Amino acid sequence: MEKPNLTTILGIKYPIIMAPMFLVSNTKMVIEGMKSGVAGCIPALNYRTLEELRASIKELKATKIEGGSFGYNLIVNKSNVKYKEQLRVLCEEGVDFIITSLGSPEETIREAHKVGIKVFCDVTDLNFAKKVESLQADALIAVNNQAGGHRGNISPEELIKQLNEGTSLPVISAGGVGSKEELDSMLRYGAIGVSVGSPFIASIEAGVSDEYKQACVEYGEKDIVMTERISGTPCTVINTPYVQKVGTKQSWLERILNKNKSLKKWVKMVRFYIGMKATEKAAKQVTYKTVWVAGPSIEHTKSILPVKDIVSHLTV
Repeated sequence: MEKPNLTTILGIKYPIIMAPMFLVSNTKMVIEGMKSGVAGCIPALNYRTLEELRASIKELKATKIEGGSFGYNLIVNKSNVKYKEQLRVLCEEGVDFIITSLGSPEETIREAHKVGIKVFCDVTDLNFAKKVESLQADALIAVNNQAGGHRGNISPEELIKQLNEGTSLPVISAGGVGSKEELDSMLRYGAIGVSVGSPFIASIEAGVSDEYKQACVEYGEKDIVMTERISGTPCTVINTPYVQKVGTKQSWLERILNKNKSLKKWVKMVRFYIGMKATEKAAKQVTYKTVWVAGPSIEHTKSILPVKDIVSHLTV
């Protein structure tokens, strides 16, 4: 049976989700994305309080137009102590879709489906894809080795192929798309659509510093490196002089603590919190300790543009 296109599933013009990016994504970006015919997604963790999260949903519902769609990303593991309350707010207010990351989506799928919300799950391999298929997820977000932030280890073509052959779920490819040619390649490999993040960092509407945006213009694919120093999980960042200075590997103490089974969970939670705070500072202001998260698709970013122009670059 042929799998439905992302445009059909979400009622959008182009098969693109503007990916949820910690601190970068906001309602302005999503509104402009919806006006341009794509879906937009915001991390629930971008909001400090449940009231702020609720207000953002109401704003997007009030401005939603035909041909646009919006959703939120939930971190569904124990590092996110706000998860259950965030899920409750999303279900109470109503959104088009939820993207789950870094944990079991079982509860999210169960609760979201009760109120007609679709759930797409981040996966990096066939193993986890089969698990979320058994939980009745609506689609897979195939996080490949070209993605920004917490990426996978498998190439886009191979991962899409594995997931299509090994599951019956539609596959949305995440990573490695900064141009129409690359989008077309993902569709040719068998994806029903794509999730695109890094090209939108350098948008006028993005809620980060001009220096962060300009870095995405000035640096390119060759300047992206993996670091273990932010969240404890390998993450792609721009290889700035500060990143070069501090290195990208865990310290000897972090390595020892992460090997201790009784301490590992707590170490991860603390590292996740510290990493979030460091990333937040870097995104909003420039210091000598600046660390900017991005993926290799910034190679195509040549100037800071409105969201609508970035969408046009990806689709025309």
